[in-house]
Amino acid sequence: MRTWFICKVKYQKEDDSGRLRNITEPYLVDALSYTEAESRTYQEMEVIIRGEFYITSITKSKIIDVFQYEDADTWYKCKITYTVTDADSGKEKKVVNQMVITANDAKEAYDRIYESLDNMLVTFKVVEIIESPIVEVFPYVSEEDRETVIPDHLTPVSEVEPPMTSEPDEEA
Repeated sequence: MRTWFICKVKYQKEDDSGRLRNITEPYLVDALSYTEAESRTYQEMEVIIRGEFYITSITKSKIIDVFQYEDADTWYKCKITYTVTDADSGKEKKVVNQMVITANDAKEAYDRIYESLDNMLVTFKVVEIIESPIVEVFPYVSEEDRETVIPDHLTPVSEVEPPMTSEPDEEA
């Protein structure tokens, strides 16, 4: 089962006045273990950050799902609750789940969480929406689903014509 981890990354960033400041930012990473979360964070951050950086902490998060909309960059953490009945005892149990969603404001996050969960079979309530400090989310992408980016100066092998084979010359 995959788990979402919060990985905090510390590095130097130039502020508005041009001074370098040490900052620590949280990133959400989908991984199987702490080791994979660390490895994937290093892979992703090498592309984003120029210069040195390091991971200051990795913690398991209680987030169970992520909903990303392309038109917004701010992540909101949404807490939902619903009640389920235990089949054996017949007792009701309250379930609390946390999710993150991108939106432009809390109202839009509220609307989007209802839109994203409209297929749930139980009635749920959104009990909390708060702006999250998460900078970016790195979901798991399998190797076969990973799109290979080929630089402009290279040609994909699939587009290269097969070499012409020459037939042996017949000696007379």
